[in-house]
Amino acid sequence: MEFDRTDPYPFYARARETEGLTYVPELEAWLVARHTDARAVLRDPETFSSANALRPEVLPAPEALAVLRSVPEGRPVVVTADGDDHRRVREPLTRGLSPKRVAETVPFITARAQELVASFAGDHRVELMGRYARVLPGEVIGHLLGIDPADVPALIEGSYRADDLVFRPMKTAEQVAAARSVAGMKRTLDAHVRSREPRDDLCDEMVRAIEPHDTLLSNLQNILLAGHLTTTALIGTAVLHLLRNREQWELLCERPDLVPAAVEETARHDAAVQGFRRVTTRPVTVAGTELPAGAELFVAFAAAGRDPRAHERPDEFDITRTPARHMAFGHGVHACPGAQLAREQVRITLETLTRELPGLRLAEPVRMSRSLIHRSPEELVLTW
Repeated sequence: MEFDRTDPYPFYARARETEGLTYVPELEAWLVARHTDARAVLRDPETFSSANALRPEVLPAPEALAVLRSVPEGRPVVVTADGDDHRRVREPLTRGLSPKRVAETVPFITARAQELVASFAGDHRVELMGRYARVLPGEVIGHLLGIDPADVPALIEGSYRADDLVFRPMKTAEQVAAARSVAGMKRTLDAHVRSREPRDDLCDEMVRAIEPHDTLLSNLQNILLAGHLTTTALIGTAVLHLLRNREQWELLCERPDLVPAAVEETARHDAAVQGFRRVTTRPVTVAGTELPAGAELFVAFAAAGRDPRAHERPDEFDITRTPARHMAFGHGVHACPGAQLAREQVRITLETLTRELPGLRLAEPVRMSRSLIHRSPEELVLTW
């Protein structure tokens, strides 16, 4: 069975039932698909390094690399750092995304969600990814970083171009254009840091704790990407699965108290981040498979979410089930520090849509993206 990026779940199911780990040539990695194995790997960062967590699948052309090198890149970056380096760059994120700060952001999220829905409510047809899901999370992370709202659209575009540059094959001219967008994003962040007034926010936490300047900018860029691309994906998959399971959508309209459970069920059932890579630092045995030092693993959070040993009726999308612990936001020291912020945005989105547009329906067939980092509908055309 080949690994199908648009629908990897049959492959995950087979891998869970296969003795030991399954090597996936398409990923050039061993697949960790069972809940208990994934937890064990993620809880042992000394043996399973994050250095290759986001290994590029496409190597940009020299012309594109030259553009990227025009803006210095600093290390370490939180998603690929280990040990003390990881703790140093993660701690300001944890403080900047504390429950208190997330709660203070809820009024902004609520107001923007209502404004965005109101902007297309009279059309009776909308492509939700472009008009809403790719807009709100970027504005929210921009707000948390104190960025001028006029600069946010270009930063959002730069984020998607950064993703394209290392995960989507493109011709050289398109790579260069994407690289220019990415470089422009970092220059905008640089200008923001140099000109801003202190305001005790997420950006201030990072400025105070992360140095030198190039490392600060790289981590700002990282949190900008991670802070909205995954939330965009989760919004899209939440609406998709609710509307594909019509009775679930109608139940949610009748019972808004189920919205938090719907958020958790979406994350478990179809994780936006399908998984991250790890590399072994020493010889180790996982699920009976002996691995040498330097072995590549793909720890599939999404596969763990469908493991029948951890979840009853795992392939069913059911917002009435009692939410169980899942790994859609990672686990261990690298668990997503922005998980609560993402949850709030999806919660507010579902509350707004079910209240304002209870008659929403899918208007066109949906094709899922091939990305394993931001799995979502490519487009989500809705009508009411």
